[in-house]
Amino acid sequence: MTRPDTTHAIRDAELGGRRAPGPIRSVIQASWRRMRVQGMSPGGAPEIAPLAQDDLYRRREVSGLQPLMPLLRQHLLPACAATGQLMVVADVEGRVLWREGQPGVLRHADHLGFVGGSAWTEGNVGTNAIGTCLVTESPVHIHAAEHYAEAHTPWTCAAAPLRDPATGRVLGVVDLSGPAHTVHAGTLSMVSLAARLAELELRSAAQERLHGLRSIAAPLLARLTGRALVVATDGSVAAATGFVPPERVGLPIGFAGGDAWLAGFGLVVGEPLPGGWLLRMPAGDDVESASIASISLDLAARAPTVTLTGAGGTWTHELTPRHGEILLSLLMHPEGRSASELADDLFGDPERTVTVRAEMSRLRKVLGSVIAHRPYRIAHDVRADLIAPADRRSVLTGSSAPVVARWRA
Repeated sequence: MTRPDTTHAIRDAELGGRRAPGPIRSVIQASWRRMRVQGMSPGGAPEIAPLAQDDLYRRREVSGLQPLMPLLRQHLLPACAATGQLMVVADVEGRVLWREGQPGVLRHADHLGFVGGSAWTEGNVGTNAIGTCLVTESPVHIHAAEHYAEAHTPWTCAAAPLRDPATGRVLGVVDLSGPAHTVHAGTLSMVSLAARLAELELRSAAQERLHGLRSIAAPLLARLTGRALVVATDGSVAAATGFVPPERVGLPIGFAGGDAWLAGFGLVVGEPLPGGWLLRMPAGDDVESASIASISLDLAARAPTVTLTGAGGTWTHELTPRHGEILLSLLMHPEGRSASELADDLFGDPERTVTVRAEMSRLRKVLGSVIAHRPYRIAHDVRADLIAPADRRSVLTGSSAPVVARWRA
């Protein structure tokens, strides 16, 4: 590991616009670049106040992370006790939902503003393990002077994403943090393993639900002709007849049966089942007649949404923050963006094309041919609109994507 005096000299030179006296990890360099594009000062203070206690409790309940806490405590709290660190679990917006450890290190974290309900996105506090993990969606260790904010340089932290295995969405982050002297080479491996075990637990529970739904649906599908799907409420496919199905379909927000537009299928008709839906597929010729005429990206709400309108109706889908950033970039560049250009828009790093292509694959499961490729763009026959508040600073508040910073400015 680089000596502390050297890392501070590297940090001071790089953030001061001078030639650094040593190498900087690419993940740190890209994060610092995002902070500069955003105009954040290394000496600045967080702009978002912590949540009130009632709001914090509500966040815990809706996060989807509460069932994972016993497993995370079992695997990580003994290590915290041995090393003098904290275990922290944050939601997808970087809000600290749980923070557990010994009283001394909790008091130390209090002085940093690292408290329950605080927001630890890059866009709020600069380069840190929770926020940078949410941007990269991969495990990351940020040590001492690698933090962007000067006040955080006495700290070390390692974080890994907690994913919903059914949807691929990041639900939040699990983090081990403490004073810089508590750094340990195995911390990142430990937190990554705990995140992986949590994902396996979620996957097992989801498979049990699908198995029950499959048992209910089997006699019903046996009597049907044509194509049909049986899906859980999150869109995971339990069974199908008439064709080889995808693993998951994107259901609109608040889907209550009846007509719906699904990417790759067009209009379908949904009928309720215990724990899911029976979706009857159209004949092949009906898919084209149910195409989408317009989309509207709404950035005015807490979570970005996209509304699709076609001849058969209007349907709204909630997006991940990342997908909101992608659609914003495509709306700002109607001529289209290459994978490299999108990587620069999202991460300040044009080399992150593999991540971009994976995200575009997930987004196309919701929007289908509405998103054209080579380059990525909104299809030429689809009208696209943007809904946003007058104060753009209130949009995607946790985002540090350069495209969002440029749009706000």
